Amino acid sequence: MTITFSRSNSLSLKTCIRLHKGEVFLTSGEDTPRSFEHTSPEVVDLFCGVGALSHGLKLAGCKILAGYDVDRRCKYAFEENNGGHFFTRDVSKLLSSEISSHFSGKAPSVLAGCAPCQPFSTYKHRYAEDPQWSLVGKFADLAAEVQPDYVTMENVPALLKYKDGAVFRQFCEVLESAGYSVRHMIAQCERFGVPQKRRRLVVLAARNKALPPLPQGSSGYKTVREAISGLPPIAAGQASSHDPLHVASSLSEINLRRIRHSKPGGTWRDWPEALRAECHKRPSGKTYPGVYARMQWDEPAPTMTTQCYGYGNGRFGHPTQDRAISLREAAILQSFPADYIFLSPNETVSMKEIGRWIGNAVPVGLAKAIGEYIIRDAGEQNVGREF
Repeated sequence: MTITFSRSNSLSLKTCIRLHKGEVFLTSGEDTPRSFEHTSPEVVDLFCGVGALSHGLKLAGCKILAGYDVDRRCKYAFEENNGGHFFTRDVSKLLSSEISSHFSGKAPSVLAGCAPCQPFSTYKHRYAEDPQWSLVGKFADLAAEVQPDYVTMENVPALLKYKDGAVFRQFCEVLESAGYSVRHMIAQCERFGVPQKRRRLVVLAARNKALPPLPQGSSGYKTVREAISGLPPIAAGQASSHDPLHVASSLSEINLRRIRHSKPGGTWRDWPEALRAECHKRPSGKTYPGVYARMQWDEPAPTMTTQCYGYGNGRFGHPTQDRAISLREAAILQSFPADYIFLSPNETVSMKEIGRWIGNAVPVGLAKAIGEYIIRDAGEQNVGREF
């Protein structure tokens, strides 16, 4: 509930007492959107990981102030690539005052985040037992208390159906009750320069103003060939001498024989009978053709997962080389820049850890489009105003 007490002055300020979940918040809102000294939005990124969402926003022209995540190992990558400060914190215990302290008030403020999507993934079925679903609500609560000019969240489309849509509806209702207009879309990532077939839920909200329609991207797409064909060839189990992240998992003898019989875009049905796994010979296994498979050069890649470096985990075989894609190739297919830094110098590469970072990342190209949209909208609301 919001109780408004207005007083007349040149800025048409209003003081609002909001009752939210039993707590009282005193806020100063405005009848119209604010104008700013600077138009480069300032960003605080929750659940930031290694900084993919932040990096896309930075490439668009935003200034990254801070990122929060429970994984302290993400600190180096986040700060080295994005320039903001990384805080090892559990977002569920984060205070709104900590977030607010980062914003200068001289530029549009953006609270961005991607709450862990595993609870809503189609690969996970025991939703009710995973406590992480509540982090979506926590993100909305923090946004309502901080009152940034813009809020953006990215997640899996299944969130729209989770608990019959109740979690997503509540997320939107909390923002709307705090004075935000909210838009959302299911983004086809390949339409935003991401060489990957991936669908993501994008939510954008603006305080005290209506938002224009969200961008839909272009009709063209970037292919696997355009993205990774320029990287030097490596063998399974080997790494490039020039880039430790350009490293491929080793293959067992039988999987090496299997990939040699695999065709780009094909399935394990292309193999000789003797190479087929027992699970694929059973009726239940015949409906899973997209594992132990190669990508196609002239199509976008399949969705990158946290195990995208493993040949047997999906269509993650290199189109022509007898190996799974490398960590660097997976990062590029997530639209990270080819020189994105994940580890400090001389640090040992962990396939599992970096694979998780890459698979969980927001595609950078999609994040950049979100940033461009916010900057364009923030610039339009400042046109013709005096500071």
